[in-house]
Amino acid sequence: MSIYKWLDSISQYISEAVVRIFGPTDDAYPITGVQPFSGELLHKKRGAADW
Repeated sequence: MSIYKWLDSISQYISEAVVRIFGPTDDAYPITGVQPFSGELLHKKRGAADW
């Protein structure tokens, strides 16, 4: 493999990484906002044996 092909593949690898890091996000998560906690808390007394 010639040095030019090697340099081209290295520069392509680095430029794809830069575009991936600094490009717009492609996440498909729904915008839901903050979800309130609607469960019950566990109130258990800890003894010396629980540690």
